[in-house]
Amino acid sequence: MDFFGGVEAGGTKFVCAIGTGDGKIMKKTTFPTGLPAETIGKAIDFLKDERFPLTAVGIGSFGPLDLHRNSPTYGMITKTPKKHWQFVDLIKPFGQALGIPVVLDTDVNAAAFGEAVWGGADKLESLIYLTVGTGIGGGAVVNGRLLHGLVHPEMGHIRIPRHPEDKDFAGICPFHGDCLEGMASGASMAARWGVSAETIPANHLAWDIEAHYIAAGIADLICVLSPERVVLGGGVMKHPGLLDQIRKRTLNFLNGYIYSETITERIETFIVQPALGDQVGVLGSIALAVKQIDF
Repeated sequence: MDFFGGVEAGGTKFVCAIGTGDGKIMKKTTFPTGLPAETIGKAIDFLKDERFPLTAVGIGSFGPLDLHRNSPTYGMITKTPKKHWQFVDLIKPFGQALGIPVVLDTDVNAAAFGEAVWGGADKLESLIYLTVGTGIGGGAVVNGRLLHGLVHPEMGHIRIPRHPEDKDFAGICPFHGDCLEGMASGASMAARWGVSAETIPANHLAWDIEAHYIAAGIADLICVLSPERVVLGGGVMKHPGLLDQIRKRTLNFLNGYIYSETITERIETFIVQPALGDQVGVLGSIALAVKQIDF
């Protein structure tokens, strides 16, 4: 049996796992993201397990990342706000220590890929994965392949219309102020309301505003990428009832223009939460290793 490593490299924590080619996790660990050498070393030590000799490793990482193979900074985290992680190479340390192929992509692209491979979307050619947590990011599968371009997608930084009762909040994005991440991330909710999202009551105006912004962002992405499914992950999406509000508001924003029964009649199976649950990131990273796609 072949075994594959997966590393979900987050700004707050690393999740590492060893799994099989069909997505069964054999072992897993989680630890805080510290300084690069220490954190990467812990991940490598975890993956060095004689019981599970690895064929390849997939890494889904926070970014921005340089994913262009002919670039001098290929495989590196680039201008991240986490200053100790700027221009840290992720591919070489794992490749040199383990002697096996290493596949790197963004954490959200890895999650999108995990959903496409093992999340019940294997018959779909396209999907978007959007995570709404401390920040907001998105990945996409288009025509069966992960989407890349000049850089990787930055779906959290699209511009959105303001909620009519949210005209004074400037937004928290240091680059754009009131982009999607600046207005709808968990950090923005804490900044606007003075408490963390999980403590805000269900009947609070905050959730109406939140649904408005996320739905506006989804409507924009539907018009641009025309996905067959939209998957919403992240801690903010665990709030009861938020998903249904987002579905309704997305329909309102589209206003019948994108005519497909997949959306107009089956919105509950079009905008969904991850079928892989909280394992979506690390399973997506394992999926990258299994498929070893030549990007």
